[in-house]
Amino acid sequence: MPGIVPHKHCIVCGKAIEPDKIYCSKECEIEAEKERKRQRNLMLIMFGSMFLMLLLVIFVSR
Repeated sequence: MPGIVPHKHCIVCGKAIEPDKIYCSKECEIEAEKERKRQRNLMLIMFGSMFLMLLLVIFVSR
């Protein structure tokens, strides 16, 4: 399309940015890192809970 400058959008806030960037600012980069850590911790808690429930089922069924 003529007249549209090549760009993409920040994955955190959605602002238009240059095509070679991922985040529009350091704040968005920090926010994305916090979200990644939160998701990782949630996944670890879920897997840990599933493991504990499996152990509980194995030992209770004996």
